[in-house]
Amino acid sequence: MPHDVTDLALADEGRLRIEWADRHMPVLRDIRARFEKERPLDGLEVAACLHVTTETANLMRTLKAGGASVVLCASNPLSTQDDTAAALVSHYGIDTFARRGVDTDGYYGHLEAALDTHPDITMDDGCDLVTLLHTRRRDQLAEVRAGTEETTTGVIRLRQMEREGALAYPIIAVNDTPTKHLFDNRYGTGQSTLDGILRATNLLLAGTTFVVAGYGYCGKGLASRARGLGAKVVVTEVDPVRALEAAMEGFRVAPMAQAAREAVVLANSGHFDVEIDKAALADLATSVVRVRENVEAFTLEDGRRLNLVAEGRLVNLGAAEGHPAAVMDMSFADQSLSLEWLSRQQDLEVRVHDVPAEIDIEVASVKLATMDIEIDTLTAVQESYLHSWTEGT
Repeated sequence: MPHDVTDLALADEGRLRIEWADRHMPVLRDIRARFEKERPLDGLEVAACLHVTTETANLMRTLKAGGASVVLCASNPLSTQDDTAAALVSHYGIDTFARRGVDTDGYYGHLEAALDTHPDITMDDGCDLVTLLHTRRRDQLAEVRAGTEETTTGVIRLRQMEREGALAYPIIAVNDTPTKHLFDNRYGTGQSTLDGILRATNLLLAGTTFVVAGYGYCGKGLASRARGLGAKVVVTEVDPVRALEAAMEGFRVAPMAQAAREAVVLANSGHFDVEIDKAALADLATSVVRVRENVEAFTLEDGRRLNLVAEGRLVNLGAAEGHPAAVMDMSFADQSLSLEWLSRQQDLEVRVHDVPAEIDIEVASVKLATMDIEIDTLTAVQESYLHSWTEGT
């Protein structure tokens, strides 16, 4: 079967880790069991450009169980787990093009290989498949029915494409649904970013100054967890409302030019490595030395040293394993059910769509059930009062 992975001999190890993750993804397992019976994705050709991790492997298994023909490529050169990629090919029969540490030509060669299957559905984490289709492979655009986007960076790009009238097919912004951004971005990124930094550096956070650039969902999670480990957290922002919120939460808020003077380790929790100006950093340095497996020390003319983690790429996957499976369970449940919803749509408007509210409610409800948590239900009287404009006056 078509594939390009580092070593198929790693497949058995990868299978064990995929099964471990699966045990912590009960919502996705529930969906996969239903998909196997109902086959709602029969006939769909899906090209997915996602981080090739154990959690993603279980998403691919779910889509295949639903009847889809799936090809997977990596959405970042440093995020691939080579044993997972091998297991997907050898044990689960999924065409996979991903190698950890692949160079730029190899990375785009994998994207091209995924699009060579002529998909009618794209599934992106960072908008790379969409961008490639809208630039170098425009002749395929008419073949694509719809797509989904997993991450904030990709959704930002897609909404700009929509504003400019450049978007050629409808895409669901999976990232923007509450069971994704409230949990994946806040709790997943908050934990996994620190995990990557600590694995790479083995630093003690207690008592250090920890600067968080931006107080969105990811920044909130990261600031909260850094403070929980004893760090003195400084938040930088360009949005006055978010800056005020950070201040009200007890964080110090300061401009980046001021806050950056207090930090010596630089890490990126965003999607693309261009979010850190590595070229400018290299120009400022008199020497660059790899001091640990995922740390480069840039020594400046005045003797100061700045340590860059994971080449400035997304640190939680570049230096660790990414989000915990329990968090990705919800995100990938959203992906699976969004794809099922797309399979039933005809003549969907070409724009960026929200995940249907009923999908978000279903995912949250099943997740609560797997956690043995019960919630209240409104009575008929309460429902009447809630929707009345005369009662209580």
